[in-house]
Amino acid sequence: MRLYGMAMSGNCWKVATMLRLTGQDFEWVETDSNAGATRSEAFLAINPNGKVPVLVLDDNVILTESNAILLHLAEGTHWLPAPSLARTRVHEWLFFEQYSHEPYIAVARNLITWRREADLYPERLAECARRGAQALDVMERRLKDAHWLVGDSPTIADLALFAYTHRADEGGFDLSRWDGVARWIDRLAALPGITTLPRR
Repeated sequence: MRLYGMAMSGNCWKVATMLRLTGQDFEWVETDSNAGATRSEAFLAINPNGKVPVLVLDDNVILTESNAILLHLAEGTHWLPAPSLARTRVHEWLFFEQYSHEPYIAVARNLITWRREADLYPERLAECARRGAQALDVMERRLKDAHWLVGDSPTIADLALFAYTHRADEGGFDLSRWDGVARWIDRLAALPGITTLPRR
């Protein structure tokens, strides 16, 4: 398999981590979207949406969208509950991550720490700070009294939210405000096979 991704991306981290956790070999193809690599004609032929990650399976089937790829890879493993209310809860968190969390926490991190363009986007970053804090509040309500986002063991919901949450400080978020979230980060980071995103 080939995984097109950017090393600093939490969305790409999720997929690479799930591949490693499930013992699958893959080739990493560094594809820097900040440098325009996802807008090239060659890349757009693979993913017309111009985003990473993209996973090309052994039979050349192409998968896009990080959480959809997670669901595909986790099927039949302990990372995804069997069809049930618990699985629906996993889906809820995956949709929450892409709609209410990643667009604010990940964007703030990219603008502040990686692109170093905070001075160019003050209004956008103010919105990211407000909406990102709201997302962390939602997570805190669950995690202040629970070890994991769904049930009694980690699932791909935890992996999906961990990806950008554990580097939220790079987007200006002080995680000491969310004790339950901070404990959950430590708990997940201690699991075998879990690595962390690089810092700049």
